[in-house]
Amino acid sequence: MTTLSNIYPSLRGRAVFVTGGATGIGASLVSEFVAQGAVVGFLDIDDDAANALRQRLNARDRLRYWHCDIRDVEALQKTITTAADVLGGKLDVYIGNAANDVRHAFDELTPEYWDNNQAINLRPQVFGAQAAARTMGSGGVIITMGSVSWMRRRKGFVSYTTAKAAINGLTRTLAQELGPRGIRVVSVVPGAVKTDKQMSQVVTPQLEQDFLDNQALKFRLLSEDVTAMTLFLASDDARACAGQSFIVDGGIA
Repeated sequence: MTTLSNIYPSLRGRAVFVTGGATGIGASLVSEFVAQGAVVGFLDIDDDAANALRQRLNARDRLRYWHCDIRDVEALQKTITTAADVLGGKLDVYIGNAANDVRHAFDELTPEYWDNNQAINLRPQVFGAQAAARTMGSGGVIITMGSVSWMRRRKGFVSYTTAKAAINGLTRTLAQELGPRGIRVVSVVPGAVKTDKQMSQVVTPQLEQDFLDNQALKFRLLSEDVTAMTLFLASDDARACAGQSFIVDGGIA
């Protein structure tokens, strides 16, 4: 059962694929698209979390999981192509959600670390979208996942913020590239979302308070807040939305 209030009839039966769908925002996306009646596939490298999610949702033939390391472009594109075939012959919605916002010091940054970080946070956005678009007809939707971190000039993870800034430009360019084929490209841009990973690896009590102090809305954002925007953008109700980034950040400064 959905935890959100809106039901989008146009999403029922749609083939949806989510990268990084086992935990956090990705798991919320998978859960809520299933609740909308979509046929959902997702990839991840956390098999335990993925299988636990599948068991909890109990969606049977409407939910499929693939283990895939998104740093391997060939494997990523093959997984997307396979998923399109399994989910009904094509994809209707593709969401490039997988990312890793691990902190790193600029003075200690190496080319090897940079390349690996971009291989997680930026390169799959490009080549995942490429593979997904090849499976789509008119009416397809590609949703990239950005971040307000670069807009806020957050320090401590320059490779990540650079990748997320690039996704903004990628989204605008791909919208022009794919729009004539009837494929919409948009971006969802989360703020400080309270996920298990964030709480266990990043957030201190002081940072928790800083989020609230700097937000216009004085509550912590949840994965479902991001998912609500994503469902709308994937639906036919958003048919005029393309090339834009839709911020879900509680008005953080």
